[in-house]
Amino acid sequence: MTSSTPPLADQNEAHHAPRDLTSVLVPLLKGVLYRVDDAPLWAALIELQARVRDYVAVLALDLVLDDCEGYAFLKTRPDPDDETAPKPARLVARRPLSFQLSLLLALLRKKLVEFDASGADTRLVLSLDAVVELVRVFSPANANEARLADQVQAQLNRLVELGFVRKLKGNSGSATMPDFEVQRILKAFVDAQWLADLDARLAAYQAHLAQSDDAGD
Repeated sequence: MTSSTPPLADQNEAHHAPRDLTSVLVPLLKGVLYRVDDAPLWAALIELQARVRDYVAVLALDLVLDDCEGYAFLKTRPDPDDETAPKPARLVARRPLSFQLSLLLALLRKKLVEFDASGADTRLVLSLDAVVELVRVFSPANANEARLADQVQAQLNRLVELGFVRKLKGNSGSATMPDFEVQRILKAFVDAQWLADLDARLAAYQAHLAQSDDAGD
């Protein structure tokens, strides 16, 4: 009797077979790549990154790759300064964020800075209750607790879809309540210059909320 199972050496060769350019480009065009999600794919990206940069440049895209933080994504090149010059078509769509999502991103970015300064760990994981507490300061004093939690949950789910947050299994008291890991790609979208003006921006957010509350009354 013969076995159809390939020899172990052949299996190892297949497992470590080099990936072609297409196998790296397709996931990048779909969204963010994280080293922790697929180590072999990440290794292939590192090896092929020069070819990837040349290829996506034809599409008016730039490869943003942070090997230390372990993420990579494609970014549309800025429009030319010359207003008369034709603007390239956008392959990567821009996603306008609501005020509430912008506020939550700002709060999570600030929390990430504080977390990194503490040197406690490399992963910032927050419970839903912890995120609600961050937002509560910028919510009306008479905000309904259950409604606030539902709103924050919905906003976090949206950030999960956008790749800024990862949903984890709950381990902070409730078996059905997930925890959320703040993805470090957030640092690439909320940079140091923006962060320098964060307090002023958050004060503006508070004023916006106060105006909204007054209008509601």
